[in-house]
Amino acid sequence: MTPKTGPRRLQAAITNVEFGSDVTVVEPVNLYGCQIHEGVFIGPFVEVQSEVIIGARTRVQSHSFICSLVRIGTDCFIGHGVMFINDSFASGGPARGNTDLWGLTTLGDRVSIGSNATILPVSICDDVVVGAGSVVIRDIENPGIYAGNPARFIRPTHQK
Repeated sequence: MTPKTGPRRLQAAITNVEFGSDVTVVEPVNLYGCQIHEGVFIGPFVEVQSEVIIGARTRVQSHSFICSLVRIGTDCFIGHGVMFINDSFASGGPARGNTDLWGLTTLGDRVSIGSNATILPVSICDDVVVGAGSVVIRDIENPGIYAGNPARFIRPTHQK
């Protein structure tokens, strides 16, 4: 048995991030290797991983997780506790470091994701609302409101 040395402790940090102007970050957060464009708001207890791009004037609420390979457009809203997933277990289990098995997620402009939604590797077009608690497992190609598990089209959005 090895002697007790205590756990390895890591601090939440902001490392190697490209920030646009007028960005607000409420700590604690864990941001690394990502791009955050102008006017973005990031709430507390958020993790944004490497190779993520967050478009201008997007709001990311507390307790959300944005994994590698996510692209978020401009003027988006990411509710509290939203989880983005890049590993769809395509090989029957976790990719275990094989990033070639990870998928890309792309959100268009003016996309709103409700609290506690889960977004798998998909593409979501402009002007979409995803309801709270929904699970998006397929591409969304038409503007509108989507909800449920799996998320389905509910109705069109009212546009000006």
